[in-house]
Amino acid sequence: MSTVNTSKINQLLKIQPRGTVLLASWLVDKGYSFDLQRRYRESQWLESIGSGAMIRTGDHVNISGALYSLQTQLGLSTHFGGKSALAMQGKAHYLELSSKRVYLFGTKGENLPTWFIQHNWGTQIEYFSTKFLDSTLGLTEFQVKEFAIKISSPARALMECLYLSSNNEDFTECYELFEPLNNLRPDQVQELLESCTSVKVKRLFLYMAEKAKHSWFEYLNLEKIDLGHGKRSLVENGAYVSKYKITVPKALESNGGTIL
Repeated sequence: MSTVNTSKINQLLKIQPRGTVLLASWLVDKGYSFDLQRRYRESQWLESIGSGAMIRTGDHVNISGALYSLQTQLGLSTHFGGKSALAMQGKAHYLELSSKRVYLFGTKGENLPTWFIQHNWGTQIEYFSTKFLDSTLGLTEFQVKEFAIKISSPARALMECLYLSSNNEDFTECYELFEPLNNLRPDQVQELLESCTSVKVKRLFLYMAEKAKHSWFEYLNLEKIDLGHGKRSLVENGAYVSKYKITVPKALESNGGTIL
């Protein structure tokens, strides 16, 4: 390989963090032709992990490094959310980030690339394509070794957990996650609730926030939050909460006081 091409790959590897994926389309935009990329693979500078995706030869790349490339090179909204985001920020101490399952959320209509879907990342991926929240709201930067990725803030992550909840156990677990979060920013919570299109999520979130007696709840303007109309029965044979017109698990309603 020529000295010019060797210098070019060295420049690339200096600016690209270790532990991340290099996408062929992004490299072309940066001036690295498909032919040049092929020569880098033949010279063992890079190795393929799937169609259109490469890593430094010998580098170890996990799902965080893959998400970095989805976010920064493809501009996708895919991010760690729900219980995974809470665990990463130390908000769910009994949930291990190294567990065999991670929760990813993305915007409805976005498609994950084949290389990402087919590669073995060493963990089971639960991916949810939704539009109940604005994809630009409630995200925070999380540092992973040499790079940072966007993940859900605690407030958004809680809403994602509530979005997925469907039975007594889910709702009880969500409340357990909710109880320690006494330092959420009311302005961020307000913005998320106003943008949220799920009546179920909004009613449950407010119900749990009030039940947990979090001080930030008092700073929310409920008049600006559309809670829809009519009753919502979330579980069978539950307890009805008239203020939020929802039926929740009896065990949950009897835990720590009642909201009428």
